[in-house]
Amino acid sequence: MKMKAQSLEKIVAHCQTLLKVEEFEDWAEAMNGLQVQNSGKVTRIAAAVDISPRTVKMACDAGADLLMIHHGFFWGGMRPWTGKRYEILRMLVENDIAVYSAHLPLDAHPTLGNNALLCKKLGLKKVKPFMMMKGQTIGFKGELRIDRQRLKTLFEKILGAECRLLACGPEKCLRIGVVSGGAGEETADAFNEGVDTYITGEGPHWTWTTAQELGINVLYGGHYKTEQFGIQALAENVSKKFGIPWSFLDDPSGL
Repeated sequence: MKMKAQSLEKIVAHCQTLLKVEEFEDWAEAMNGLQVQNSGKVTRIAAAVDISPRTVKMACDAGADLLMIHHGFFWGGMRPWTGKRYEILRMLVENDIAVYSAHLPLDAHPTLGNNALLCKKLGLKKVKPFMMMKGQTIGFKGELRIDRQRLKTLFEKILGAECRLLACGPEKCLRIGVVSGGAGEETADAFNEGVDTYITGEGPHWTWTTAQELGINVLYGGHYKTEQFGIQALAENVSKKFGIPWSFLDDPSGL
């Protein structure tokens, strides 16, 4: 049975309000919101962490006319629409697929965001906002008394991937901070906010010595894997509100 088409404009307005996009400062390249328009109607949603030739092809194969993305088009700055970039644009236009992107507003959302969902999956208690970035808090911290090796095992089960533990803090974790993605450089900031264990996606080599000097555990789960949950939650929210089917396009980078 063919699904009733819904208004792209109304879906975008819902997402902008839900995520409070206009209130967020972000990197200029993020360009949160509608990045590519279509003819104005949506019957099927696809969600993915990154936009790429592979995920756009997967969206075409899924019959989607709205692709919801965490990392959108413009992270590499202004570049000509040639080669693979032209192929992406061609596929979107020929298949009438719109692209909506949400970066920090989705990381920070208190129920649908990557960090809130990771805290929930980990079972953290007394959860509070954590880590200032671009003028707003984007992560969350909470309490969970757990052996750090057991925490690593639990996190690997949640992500479905191997994690890297810098075991430089207490063996028994209690105060845990979570910021998805590439926030390893903020390890000292995490320590200064009172956590003994910091969970993020990835970070530079020198965080190994920083973690030792500060006496903090750092758990790296991978940029992609720690940011796979929020975009799925957003797509599911839109699906329920507008009665449109959705699917997740899993294209893990391993990074």
